[in-house]
Amino acid sequence: MAGGENIVLIGMPGSGKSTVGVVLAKTLGMDFVDVDLLICRREDCTLQEILDRRGLDAFLQVEEETVLETEFRDTVIATGGSVPMSEKAMAHLAQHGRFIYLDVPLPELERRIHNITTRGIAFAPGQTLADIYALRTPLYRRWGGGLRYLWFIRNTP
Repeated sequence: MAGGENIVLIGMPGSGKSTVGVVLAKTLGMDFVDVDLLICRREDCTLQEILDRRGLDAFLQVEEETVLETEFRDTVIATGGSVPMSEKAMAHLAQHGRFIYLDVPLPELERRIHNITTRGIAFAPGQTLADIYALRTPLYRRWGGGLRYLWFIRNTP
């Protein structure tokens, strides 16, 4: 990308941000970073441990702070699925990046994600994957700004 611009992948958990991000970075000769891994390194624990021990609000705060601390150039960035819930984090990423929304239909996400309560997905008690999808999809579409990539591969046994 010209001028040190980043590619920022956004989308639901299970949409393939990390998988696509690695391949995209290799193809374009860019660096790759996964925000979820940055959080784990920063906090010295898993995402699920943060959620279990400190709660959803603390998790979202840690996620926002982690993004705001980053300064990348020529990097493909795989965000956590809840990053678009933070206006500050998204504005920071937008300064030097273009967003691509990996749009995967809810039924495919439900097929892919079997460990919603242990995977480190930010959601409130009682919420379902469908609830999270309904809440976040407008944010992904807003920030994706028309760069929307419908991506899903159905693995059949």
